[in-house]
Amino acid sequence: MTPQGEGTGIIRLANGKLTGEDSFFSYSGSYEQDGDRFHGTVQIARHSEGPSTIFGVDQVNLSVEGRSNGAMACCTGTAKQAPNLSFKATLILAQDDAPRVGRNVIEPPSRFDARRLPKPRSR
Repeated sequence: MTPQGEGTGIIRLANGKLTGEDSFFSYSGSYEQDGDRFHGTVQIARHSEGPSTIFGVDQVNLSVEGRSNGAMACCTGTAKQAPNLSFKATLILAQDDAPRVGRNVIEPPSRFDARRLPKPRSR
C-alpha cells in the first residue's frame, strides 16, 4: 500500500528466495531473516497488459524490512524508482489443507454419470 494506491499478490518465501505474481506482475528476489526480523529485495516486472504498479512504473526494485510473528509479517520499504514514496505491506501465511493422519477426509466427487440422476416420476 502506498498513498497512490494498493494491490494484492501471492508471494512464496523459501530458503532465502522470493517468487510470486499477481494478475499483471511477477515478483522475484531474496530475503534474510534474523529471529522475527527480516530484510530483502524484490524485483517487480510486468507480464501482462494492465495498470501500472502502485509506484507508477512497470519495472520496480524494492528494498523491504519488517517483522514476522509466524502467521503474519508486516514490512515497509521503498522503491529505487520512487525513493520518496514509501510503502507498507502485510504478508499472511497461507497453508495447504493437506490431509493429516487421523483426520476425516471427504473423497472428491466421482465422474459425472447421468444414470445416477433421479428418474422423473411417471404421470
